[in-house]
Order: sequence, then C-alpha cells, then structure tokens
Amino acid sequence: MTVSDNTIRVAIQGVEGCFHDAAAREFFSGRDVETIGFDTFPALFEAVHDDASLTGIVAIENTIAGSLMGNHELLRDSNLRIIGEHKKRISHVLCALPGTRLEDVVEVQSHPMALMQCEQWLRRHPSMKMVEAFDTAGSARDIAAKGLTGHAAVCGRYAAELYGLDILAEGIETNKRNFTRFLIVCDPLLADELSPNHLDVDKASLMFTLPHTKGALAGILAILAFYGIDLSKIQSAPIVGRQWEYRFYADVTFDNVVRYRQALDAIRPLTNDFKILGEYRSVGDPLPARQ
Repeated sequence: MTVSDNTIRVAIQGVEGCFHDAAAREFFSGRDVETIGFDTFPALFEAVHDDASLTGIVAIENTIAGSLMGNHELLRDSNLRIIGEHKKRISHVLCALPGTRLEDVVEVQSHPMALMQCEQWLRRHPSMKMVEAFDTAGSARDIAAKGLTGHAAVCGRYAAELYGLDILAEGIETNKRNFTRFLIVCDPLLADELSPNHLDVDKASLMFTLPHTKGALAGILAILAFYGIDLSKIQSAPIVGRQWEYRFYADVTFDNVVRYRQALDAIRPLTNDFKILGEYRSVGDPLPARQ
C-alpha cells in the first residue's frame, strides 16, 4: 500500500464492529478503511511496528475509566508516532437475534467494562444474567453466528447493525457523558506523509522524567505558562526500580507553534529522557448522542 491509495489499513484492538473499528472509520472518513483486529494492545503495537504500512488506533483515556496507563507505556516503548486524535461518545445498546423480545432475554454478555457502564439498567432486569466476554462487538458477532436464542449483547449500534441483530434498547449506559479519546499512531516514515503540516499542529503529547529535586515539576509548569502553553493533561507513572522517581506524560495545546517550540527548548535542559510522542491537531468533544 502507498499513502496515495484511497485504502488505509488500520490495526484495532477487538473485532470488526467494536468501538475502535468505528472510531477508525470516523477518523479516516472519506477513505476506504480496512481494519485488522488484534486481541491485545501489545499485539497491535507489535504489528504496527513490524509493518510500516499499517496505521494503528488505540484508546488512551476514558471519562469514566480514566487513563489507560498500559497504552502510555506501550507508546513510550515503541518507535511509533502520534499523528492525530479522535474523541468518541460511547453509547451502548442491547441487541439480540431478530424477533427477540426484551422479556425473552435470559443472558446478557459483553466486555466487563461495558456491563459495568450499563449496570443500573441491567439491574432493573434481574431475569437477565450478566456474563463477561472478551469484546462488545465479539459478543454480538457470536450471538449472530451461533444463533443464540435468549441471549443478548451490550455493544455499540454499529456492531448490532453490522451483525444483523435487533436493537431491544438503546442508550442503556448509566453515565451519558461517557467519552473515549483515541490516538492514531504509525511508523515515523508513514507519519511524515500522514501528519498535518507542522505549522497547522496545535497539540502535542510529551514524555519526560525529572531529577529528584524540589520544585522540578513546578519549574516545568512555570515555563509552559510563561510561553502561553496550556497543559491539558498530565499523568505520572512510577519508574520501576527507581525509588520515588516518576515518568510524566503530558498533553499540551497552543495557538502559536513558534512559542511552543521555544517552550520545548527551554524545558529540555531541565528534564531527563525527554521525548515528543507526537504533534497533531486537537479535536473538540463530540456532542452527546440523542437518547
């Protein structure tokens, strides 16, 4: 594949119809998207590392579950670069084989996170036994493929429609402000072609460690503030084997790329292991889906 082709191959965690799949198609809207599913995020990162023609999309934080620190670490360890972000409203439906009625359902299966997010609704239907499964879309696929009567899946509308299931209830998640932020990553060579122009970027993801001295982080924050750089997120993670030392992941936004680069020049001498994970265009939060 070359970038000039209209088809883009995107590695996802999960099966066709999952939220990663839907997010990839939304981000690359206007292009033909071929998604390639992997069971785990480490397998996804390995595949994108080994095949420079692949792009990957990975969840990095959720408004309910918080940051996915494992994916921060996978990104740091890889040589992949962030080229964009996508924010998706996560809304769940209950779906089953065509002709199934709500009162027919005796078992509901889905990823444990999805079941947790819909627990209030499910508890109001005690006849439905909750069963944890590997994937939201995978649950819908299995019900359709095996013809499981009396079984229902909690998944996204896209998965229900993809596998030809009837939607028995929608918007069943407890928290209607459930959003997931995804990062689009790829090999640096492909990133050079897919990334926005360096003058058009307004957001960056950074990683750095600091010397174990008083006020080290405060000094970094003061410099960013001086240059008018907004710190939209900062996350710390302990460094294994180094007592009381931490690695920081930070997202910054800016409206002047020259001032941003000046800020980086100013903070680099104060940090250890400084790395730019990606520079890209920020996106706003999507509007809540109508219930």
